[in-house]
Amino acid sequence: MKDNLISKTFLWMCFGLLITFITGYFVAHNEVMLENIYGGWGYWIFVIVELLLVIVLSALIMRMKPATAKVCFLLYSFVSGLTFASIFVYYAIDSIMIIFLVAAIIFAVMAIIGYTTNVDLTRIGTYLFFALVAVLVVALINIFIGSSMLAMIISIVCVLIFIGITAYDVQKIKALENSGLPKENLAIYGALDLYLDFINLFIHLLSIFGKSRD
Repeated sequence: MKDNLISKTFLWMCFGLLITFITGYFVAHNEVMLENIYGGWGYWIFVIVELLLVIVLSALIMRMKPATAKVCFLLYSFVSGLTFASIFVYYAIDSIMIIFLVAAIIFAVMAIIGYTTNVDLTRIGTYLFFALVAVLVVALINIFIGSSMLAMIISIVCVLIFIGITAYDVQKIKALENSGLPKENLAIYGALDLYLDFINLFIHLLSIFGKSRD
């Protein structure tokens, strides 16, 4: 594979996903860790750490040393895995594997479209971002309403949004190839974006089509 920004970005994204899924699976099959994380405030502490890490990475990644950026990304992937364990507890493993494959195929198709299209997706990306903000607001409101129908609609809309954002993000990363910015940092920056795109696409597909464990 040609050693360009896109290849480095996808390599780091896949590495991050591997860490998250392995960590989540291991925690889900360890009763002591499950109790420590989900039995008290542990879960919310890890959620806060996860949010802080993604905020710091998003804001400061281009100012970090490449090694620091890589460590922060891998740490974020690991912490995400700790909170990700719940899906292995709630959903059947065969359902998780099938939907992971579906999400991977959809993601790959949209990534190819984003990389090869000559259409400028900047405006579309902006619209999708505002749509995502609106959906997040509705999702917060639904926490208090508790409507399962609204939750399903939110998941469907999120799937459509992240399908579009995936193509937009790949095109954005491709455009940064000749920006003159440090390639190692750009690869982590792009990997974080695509990691979040894939995770969100997967989780919302799982919430729509996933089968719970018996």
